[in-house]
Amino acid sequence: MTIETLFGFVVATSALAISPGPDNIYVLMQSITNGRNYGLATVAGLISGCLVHTTLVAFGVSAIIKNNDTLFLILKILGAVYLLYLAYKVYQSDAEVALTTKNTPKRSLWQLFKQGVIMNVLNPKVSIFFLAFFPGFLFSDTLSTVTQFYVLGLLFMLTSLIIFSAIAVLSGFISEYLKQNKNTGLVLKWLQIVVFVGIAIFIFFQKK
Repeated sequence: MTIETLFGFVVATSALAISPGPDNIYVLMQSITNGRNYGLATVAGLISGCLVHTTLVAFGVSAIIKNNDTLFLILKILGAVYLLYLAYKVYQSDAEVALTTKNTPKRSLWQLFKQGVIMNVLNPKVSIFFLAFFPGFLFSDTLSTVTQFYVLGLLFMLTSLIIFSAIAVLSGFISEYLKQNKNTGLVLKWLQIVVFVGIAIFIFFQKK
């Protein structure tokens, strides 16, 4: 078992969770508009949905890894290319973090939880991202690949839960900071690019 691999996975996940994206911006907006409990309900739903994607990737990719080295190599290359594509899309995007609460509807805690689950489960990009992200961080020669994928999935969920919950709890401070520090969006944008490129390189050169 390689602890360094798991540590690198947590660091990469943390950087991605901190960087502005649809999920954490949605959590921030719900927290600012309706209160931290509503933001936390959204977080719980989003994180719960990750379990579905982890299961799909765990059993699907495990079969590929078990049965065909060539297919696994192709999967790694496609994963690295996809992450480089994500880095390019971030590069093309606006660095400014747009904060608007005008169209943030009022919902109950349960409604927000369900909304978070649905947003995550029905987003095919999450499965594609997991498919690109997870295989490069397999960490054990003794554990089954299914077990390893679930460990990575749970680490991803736990890390994202901590960071997203912090965003919900500190939403007021974060929104004020972003308004006062316009360069923060640019820094986070390049952080995301560096992380995507770094993961792509790591996955491409990682041995089975």
